[in-house]
Amino acid sequence: MNDTKEALIELSHDLGAEHRQLAILGEGNTSARLGEETFLVKASGSSLGTLGAGDLVECRFSPLLAMLDSSHLTDQEIEDQLFGSRVDTEARKPSVEALFHAYLLSLPGVNFVAHTHSIAVNQILCSPRATEFAGRRLFPDEIVCCGNASVFIPYTDPGLKLSQVLRDGCTAFTESHGVPPRVILLENHGLITLGATPSAVKAAMFMADKAARIFTGAAMLGGPVFLSPEQVNRIANRIDEHYRQRALNL
Repeated sequence: MNDTKEALIELSHDLGAEHRQLAILGEGNTSARLGEETFLVKASGSSLGTLGAGDLVECRFSPLLAMLDSSHLTDQEIEDQLFGSRVDTEARKPSVEALFHAYLLSLPGVNFVAHTHSIAVNQILCSPRATEFAGRRLFPDEIVCCGNASVFIPYTDPGLKLSQVLRDGCTAFTESHGVPPRVILLENHGLITLGATPSAVKAAMFMADKAARIFTGAAMLGGPVFLSPEQVNRIANRIDEHYRQRALNL
């Protein structure tokens, strides 16, 4: 557990560093799987950039995943069940987004999840071109680190409803692509990256942020020129790119 906790704190600090412009104040959250029954998630109101061991809450998967099948919970009932999911009843309140962290960490091969409010990405997610950015790719490294496409989730009330819509979007993506997504884009909100290692999560986050900056710059110069589906598939299936993914611990 200590190794996972240290890895999660380091990941949080990297994402919360002020110069990266991914999260300020209490924005964003991170999580890590501890085993089949529990996971660690950032406490509500804590800062990624200064996250300490006391800012992480160990939660049980089962009560949170069960909530995803509920349709009539009140805000107070959701609050009570979030508190009730804690292993240590004296621990701080887990982020309300612990719900989607629990779901994403239950996907095959996913051990770490991060959510930020990247300025560069939100410039696009708060614009009419958000779905275009989500569904297409601009350059090879974006494919290597972020996958062939991203899941796009229309604006949804954070908390239980968002987690349910996100689950539906990820299920549809997995059925279509054969693998879980690496990047999830939340309209007028932010982005989520997920993977087996902190390196994979950071690579997807940093590359999505870079892609957003390139997209915005290209839009100012007449519009982005996207790679074709054939070009995307070629990069995604090249032997040398698979080798590079392994070398980068992606």
